[in-house]
Amino acid sequence: MGDIFDILKGQVEPNARNAVDTFARELFEYHKAKEDRRLYATIMDFALFIRHRTIDLARENQPLSADDLAAIASIGQERAIVGFPDTVQENVLSLHTSLMLREISVAPATHDIDGLLRMVGWFSTQATVARDSYLLGYEKGRAGRLPIGERVQMCARKLLADDPGAPQFVRSLQMPLPGHYTVTVIRISGSPRPSGDLSHAALIEALLPRHHIPMAWQRPDTFVALVPGDDIDPSSASQSALSIAQDFADATGRPCAAGAATGPVGTLAETVAIAWRVSQAAPAAAVPPHVPTTADLFVEMALAQQPRLDHWLRDLTKPLADGPDLVATLEAYYRTDMNRLRTAAALFIHPRTLDYRLQRVRELTGVNPGSTQGVRTLSTAVSRLRAGAWG
Repeated sequence: MGDIFDILKGQVEPNARNAVDTFARELFEYHKAKEDRRLYATIMDFALFIRHRTIDLARENQPLSADDLAAIASIGQERAIVGFPDTVQENVLSLHTSLMLREISVAPATHDIDGLLRMVGWFSTQATVARDSYLLGYEKGRAGRLPIGERVQMCARKLLADDPGAPQFVRSLQMPLPGHYTVTVIRISGSPRPSGDLSHAALIEALLPRHHIPMAWQRPDTFVALVPGDDIDPSSASQSALSIAQDFADATGRPCAAGAATGPVGTLAETVAIAWRVSQAAPAAAVPPHVPTTADLFVEMALAQQPRLDHWLRDLTKPLADGPDLVATLEAYYRTDMNRLRTAAALFIHPRTLDYRLQRVRELTGVNPGSTQGVRTLSTAVSRLRAGAWG
């Protein structure tokens, strides 16, 4: 009896044919490919090629060469050009991996344990490299069939779903691939979009020249941008998030509320959920002055999860609607760190008028705006009002 490599060499053709038959049986697109003799022959040739190279390289303990990876990428590119959808490629890669492992596992009738371990060890590392090359080629092939806006959205959605193939998608769009992203959720508020405004797809294409990053629509009124993190200058991600939020608001012509959260690649599904909750608690503005995070709005976010407390605060501050611009006055007062002169200047009123308004707030709510209780209670109420949480 020979070693495991000799046994597998003798089984390459039947194993390859079994693999192609399995693809055709399990996946409609591969079954249909049997009607195209050239495409079917290409699929069979690749099944033979990848098995021969796997055995030869594992025997010598050598990695896939640049030529090997280029050949694998070209196959992925061809699959995209003929129109094989994304889901089919994920399924066929999973099938291929399971079939190859099964072929290896049933071969050691020789009791060649050392050879088996070498084979499995080589496959466990090189299979990922081959898969990445195949997907990169697939994305390049698809680039000629899909508009750039759609490809950018698919990239963002893969990242947000923690799809293991997402990094290759990012690279295919020639975007940077950081270790973490600042996920920025932007919600549109206000009246419906005028018919003459940019469509969702066109808006993404309009933003891309300035913001070459993954972005996508999650809902008709909710947009997500993935801003690459910067370990050297963390503040640059915040500045970039604000820039895209402001450009988005300008492009839509409607007030927007934004929220952000930062997380590593592979945990972005959780990160975007946090960013969405921040955006729900954030006030809308025609031009967002900043993009808040949990640190800015944790009280408001907690209130949103406690309806009874939220209703208590709403009832306490409901009388403010009866006063002369009292909500706007409080917003400016807290934004300027309770500085009377700066607040009055921001509101274009006399400082004595400001004093009157603050006194009126105290009379209506029983809370002094300048006290610790006032800052905690009334600033939170202003945020909830500006976020449209109370209608």
